[in-house]
Amino acid sequence: MGKELLGYKGAKPVFLLVALCTVAQSLAIILQAKWLAEVISALFAGSSPYQQAGEIGWFLLAFLARHVISMLQQRLAQRFAEETGSDLRQRLLAALFQRGPAAVRTEGTGNVVTLVLDGIGKFRKYAELVIPRMLGVGITPILVWLYVFATDRISGLILLVTMPILIAFLILVGLAARKQTEKQLGSYRVLSNHFVDSLRGLETLKYLGQSAGHSRSIKQVSEGYRKATMRTLRVAFLSSFSLDFFTMLSVATVAVNLGLRLINGSLELLPALTVLVLAPEYFLPVRMLGADFHATLDGRQAGLAMQSMIREAEAESGATQFPDTKQPAAGEQKRPPQAQGPQRYAIGNANGGSSGLPRKAGKGPAAPPIGKSFAWETDSLLRLTGIGKRYEDGGRASLEGIDLQIRGRRKVGIVGESGAGKSTLIDLLGGFVPASEGTISLDGVPMSDADRRAWREQITYMPQHPYLFSCSLEDNVKFYAPDASRAEVVQAVDMAGLSKLVASLPQGLDEHIGGGGRALSGGQAQRVALARALLGNRPVLLLDEPTAHLDIETEYELKETMLPLFRDKWVFLATHRLHWMPHMDYIIVLDAGRVAETGTHGELMARRGVYYQLITSQMEGVL
Repeated sequence: MGKELLGYKGAKPVFLLVALCTVAQSLAIILQAKWLAEVISALFAGSSPYQQAGEIGWFLLAFLARHVISMLQQRLAQRFAEETGSDLRQRLLAALFQRGPAAVRTEGTGNVVTLVLDGIGKFRKYAELVIPRMLGVGITPILVWLYVFATDRISGLILLVTMPILIAFLILVGLAARKQTEKQLGSYRVLSNHFVDSLRGLETLKYLGQSAGHSRSIKQVSEGYRKATMRTLRVAFLSSFSLDFFTMLSVATVAVNLGLRLINGSLELLPALTVLVLAPEYFLPVRMLGADFHATLDGRQAGLAMQSMIREAEAESGATQFPDTKQPAAGEQKRPPQAQGPQRYAIGNANGGSSGLPRKAGKGPAAPPIGKSFAWETDSLLRLTGIGKRYEDGGRASLEGIDLQIRGRRKVGIVGESGAGKSTLIDLLGGFVPASEGTISLDGVPMSDADRRAWREQITYMPQHPYLFSCSLEDNVKFYAPDASRAEVVQAVDMAGLSKLVASLPQGLDEHIGGGGRALSGGQAQRVALARALLGNRPVLLLDEPTAHLDIETEYELKETMLPLFRDKWVFLATHRLHWMPHMDYIIVLDAGRVAETGTHGELMARRGVYYQLITSQMEGVL
């Protein structure tokens, strides 16, 4: 228990300091017992309290030292837990940003939110309690036993025999408790994901008249979590009772032995009192560890789950260090815009001309902070060779045998039936997930795992549901360009078609939106994401079903705003709404994870293949 804590930054010095404190505390416990036994023995022999004032003073000093050292131990462990918890949260967020939306879809939104919020708190509690408990079990019983054995060998042998029995029982109970806790944590993850999904789909469930039926599903999931929690609590209560019972039985065995030998006259009162006082102290660290084991086990499991996510991100990037969270990766699901973001550069066309956003005086167009290897130029060649993607070993391939070449800044449509691999291809193009096989290259330079961050820094990602942070509308729009001026924000908002919304808000751009603020419709949220993209002006736009949840009227209105803004950019639009396709320069048709056909809208319609069947089945009037 707790060995993985040694792998955290700064853990070894903390363990060393706490170990030294534990040794000092153990010596204080021994001296406290020694002086207490001497005082009681002397008083029993007829000495007056005044004559024992010195020993009483030493006893009080040892007593105070013991508790002061305990407070120091807890302070050291608490500081380490706070620093490690904060660092772990930053690394987890960095790992999630690095892996992109695919990580959230794989792990579940509820599970990720639970880990980032509740999981960190539980981990802190675990680290704060387990460090002094572990070292206490490893040091205090040994020192106390050595002193007891030197004082009375028979009592020392009794303690030596009873401790392994107690530890063996603790291990058995711990294994049972861990199994129950893992089940409880699994139930909690299911409940978290189910709850978040229910909130997201509440309006749809109500509209379809399925809210009453879904409430039964929520009740069933909640009942599963309740039963798992009760099973864990039963094991915890049973183990605590059993641990106290065996400890009491062991101490009673020592006490009976001491009493019989005192009656027989084979043992003096002073060593008997000393051993009797130290016997509970000998078992106390094990009892405390057993009591805290159940309180901290969920924190340990949460820490292991977070470390697993972080290691997966490291494995994907091929790096041994976590990325600096001060430099955000591309994507909508990121940290609040108040934090430092990528360097801003003005909106312009391929020839360097400005699209109308003002620049600060004295500043020319700044380039984004990218690696030299990846620059999406006007005539760049994007090549996908033998690309395949499997999310599970031996599982069905989401993509297989993808070979594509795309030259120049184009508007590329990606279409196919549900499950054809559209979102997976977008994730691969965004560098959010690694390919299981094959390579992606730009102008002959392959994208390796270590380069995905530089790759993503040129990409703007617009998902189905853009995330709105709990802050002002202006701060949300300035996500990619936190240093942008108010004039630049106003221009981007106007180009995204949000001017009417801003005019209707009491505080305009300073209106609080997101969690706890004014709610925006789906179309308005998409326009906020579009304004972000305009202000950031990255050369590549990835759109994954950006209008799938909008009504057709809102979608056509947003379409008229977006199409002119696609000019002079690399655009990859994955959608099942095929009325976008006549406006695309190049269309990729996916079928069961493979490229079925490619070409322009006219070419594919003339071919009368898979694309033609999709068009005719939807009857969207784009024939």
